[in-house]
Amino acid sequence: MTQKTTHKTLTLEEMEARTARFARLATYQRQNLDAHAIPPGAMEKVTARKVYPVMAPADYAGRSAAAPVKGPRGLVVSVAECEPHNGPGLHRHLNTCENFFCLSGRFEIAWGENGEHSLVLEPLDMVSVPRGENRRFRNISDEVGRLLVMIVPESEEQADPISYAPSLAREIEDEYGVEALEGLGKIGFKFEGPKA
Repeated sequence: MTQKTTHKTLTLEEMEARTARFARLATYQRQNLDAHAIPPGAMEKVTARKVYPVMAPADYAGRSAAAPVKGPRGLVVSVAECEPHNGPGLHRHLNTCENFFCLSGRFEIAWGENGEHSLVLEPLDMVSVPRGENRRFRNISDEVGRLLVMIVPESEEQADPISYAPSLAREIEDEYGVEALEGLGKIGFKFEGPKA
């Protein structure tokens, strides 16, 4: 005799709590202005013009912590939306692998000590950049482009520290003040070397 197992199915409300609706997503800029008083312009110096956190582990610390979907440990998902010729500056993820899947537009992905190597992602192309490798991305199309960004922490710590050049720290401090720089530090942005 086979024993029938009963499996409880999620209700619509429970499934909605696990759903991110793009129309309701708030950008890093909005979330981190509210949480850490970081001016949106200062965020745009270190990220794409608009980054929408979609999913992050419940214990994640950093800029995607306010993502509406709390997913499994080890995976952070966001959508980077870039106007033509927009994208973040050269940076390195210290603990994570960053994966880019082109949804729309065309994106140049550059890497190397000074970003001297590059390739182009067309819609539905994907690339995975390992931790520690300098990288930047830029929408090279004439339309708004979107990248699905999946960040995988490669340590037990559910955080994603990112390192930028000290010259960018000086630029942010001069334009937005030391408070903006300190706020960026609270959510995982680091600047290598002396600022002076």
